[in-house]
Amino acid sequence: MLELGASVKEFFDGRNPRAVIFDCDGLLMDTEPCWSVAETELFARRGLPFGPDEKALVIGKSLPAAADAMAEAFGEPGGGAGIADELLRLVTEVVTAKAEAMPGARELVELAAAAVPVAVASNSPRALLDAALARGGLSAMFPVKLAADEVAAPKPDPEMYSTACRLLKVEPADSLAFEDSMTGLRSARAAGVPVIGVPTLKYQDFPADAVLDSLLDEELLAWVRGWSRR
Repeated sequence: MLELGASVKEFFDGRNPRAVIFDCDGLLMDTEPCWSVAETELFARRGLPFGPDEKALVIGKSLPAAADAMAEAFGEPGGGAGIADELLRLVTEVVTAKAEAMPGARELVELAAAAVPVAVASNSPRALLDAALARGGLSAMFPVKLAADEVAAPKPDPEMYSTACRLLKVEPADSLAFEDSMTGLRSARAAGVPVIGVPTLKYQDFPADAVLDSLLDEELLAWVRGWSRR
């Protein structure tokens, strides 16, 4: 059930947002298991376990930031660049072969895009973002796609959301973000964009404006269907 469901509508004061910006990994595409497969392999190559604590170190981060966190965990100072290359090769193979769209992702994007401009803003590099969207059949739905290697400072910096809002020609406060990680939440919040969260780490406190268990939530879908009728 959508927590704070009634409050979402009240938050927008009876209005629909003027644009929607979606995260990709873990939100639209079920790529987090793919990342976990690759991350587990990297830790295993060094004789280290990979569990929830290790996942929390990297989830939602840009590839360079995740690689730097791994380098620290591995005791390999200065090894971030090599680890990033190793991780990108592994995760691209897994995403291309196995990633699937999250339940409800296509329907939600189609409904939103029928009413307002939409964008995808991902902390993945462009090549991996394109591979994930293509695998999920989502590429054509987004006139605006923004990847981590196309901004000076990826999430949690606000630049990605600020840039997406500029490209969509909308003020941040008039848009809406969908995010699954604290990294993405911080980025959107810092840019002044309201956030609906579908957290990947269910045990983690996720202080978004509203929190979903799934994109299939009927209260959410009914709300978005109503946008085009206002």
